[in-house]
Order: sequence, then structure tokens, then C-alpha cells
Amino acid sequence: MESRYILSVLVEDNSGVLAKVVGLFSRRGFNIHSLAVGVTNIEGVSRITIEVIGDKLIVEQISKQLNKLVDVIKIKVSKSDELVKRGLLLIKVKISPKNRTDVIQIADIFRAKIVDVSQTTLTAELTGDESKINAFMEMLQPYGIEETAMTGMIALERGTNALKA
Repeated sequence: MESRYILSVLVEDNSGVLAKVVGLFSRRGFNIHSLAVGVTNIEGVSRITIEVIGDKLIVEQISKQLNKLVDVIKIKVSKSDELVKRGLLLIKVKISPKNRTDVIQIADIFRAKIVDVSQTTLTAELTGDESKINAFMEMLQPYGIEETAMTGMIALERGTNALKA
């Protein structure tokens, strides 16, 4: 049965590591739903967060193959609902004097931060899980979305567990 999985991968912060990791997925014909990369609190170590939708056996197989890569320090595979997940959305919406207040109220309801305003557009920043981000975009769709940019999902385990090098 297909489910959402998050692969949290700690890697050495070296040139070409991301290409090797993503290349493994590409060679296997496995689609990456979401990807985020960033430094960690450990010097020289980066964290790659990969969200995939697939069969448990295939995800475990890819995890084992990732473990064989030289620069990979540690991998943790989790079901998506076992984690605290967040993404960041920047969204530019058309506004007019008639609808400006409505758009601002929608942003307030979702606790979005307005980061730029012009005569004809408003840009908001929203942090949340995928369903919150999708709902926000859906509410703003009737006003005319000019542009969006979104990060991949980042995730940490719930509770006291932590992925350590």
C-alpha cells in the first residue's frame, strides 16, 4: 500500500552530495514529492529531508541504497504522520481597493505575515503543513494568484527522539 514517507538523511556537507542522493531516486524511477536541504547544528553536517509517496518495501530499499553512499552519515525513515512537518509559502495575490481588506482578513485567519504590498499586489508568507498551505492558496485563488514560491517540507520527529550523527 502506498503511503507518505519522510527520509531524514544526515550527510557530510560536501560538493555533489545532493546530486548523488537525488540521482539514486532518479535512477530507480522514484518520484520525490518534496525536497529540502539545510545545515544542521553540527558543523560540516547537512540534513536532506525527502518526502516520497510509495510502497514501504521500495522506500526501505532506497534507504538501504542511500546508506551505501560514502557521504551519508545516517538515515531515518518515518511515516509522514509521525513527524512535525512544515513548509514555507510566499504568495503574491492581485488586489484592488475593493478586495484589499478581504485578502488581508484571509491572511490574518491563516496567521500569514504580509511581507510586501504594492498598488496592485500583496505578498504574504505562510508557514504550515501541506493542508494549511493548500487551504490558504485555495482561499486566495478567486482573487488571482500572480506567483508562488514554496520550500520543500522540513520535518522533525515528535517527542524526545532526535536524529543524531
